Amino acid sequence: MDEKRETEIIREVLAGNPGAFEELVRRYQGPVYSLMLRSLGNADDAADLAQEAFARAYTRLETFKFGKRFFPWLYSVSMNVLRDRVRAMGRDFHVYMETDALPAQAENAVDEREAVETRLDGEKAFEVVLRLAPKYREALILRFRYDFTMREIARTLGVSVSGAKMRVGRGLDMVREEFGRNE
Repeated sequence: MDEKRETEIIREVLAGNPGAFEELVRRYQGPVYSLMLRSLGNADDAADLAQEAFARAYTRLETFKFGKRFFPWLYSVSMNVLRDRVRAMGRDFHVYMETDALPAQAENAVDEREAVETRLDGEKAFEVVLRLAPKYREALILRFRYDFTMREIARTLGVSVSGAKMRVGRGLDMVREEFGRNE
């Protein structure tokens, strides 16, 4: 869905057509549910929390800034819902990457051996990312899984743009360091 269509839908909802929001839910329910599932580890809880995230996004839709992408805003709202729930549960906040976030080049490699090696390298990197502190893991997921800009990462995580760059850079450095140690 393009930015123009999302803007039209949001304008429709704000003009009194709540049914239009369903198109945004259908488009983004997968990523929001995945965020919740990676963090909670329970499908039922993840579904409930994803629904709560969409409900909160709907009630706060008037705070959305037109001219911006909708998904980073929705992801930020979802992260806040998740943080609230995790805090209420008395647990640390963690976000895990999906296994389908591994490099696509492994699937397209001509040489089967190269494809296997690339896949194994991707799995090793994935395991390293899972062990990172949540602030670095979140930044890497947003940048490389969801292709957020640094400005969108900053807004989503509530840090400055330079803070977002620092988190992505340090996270990558940690992955490279750990990856190099295991070779």
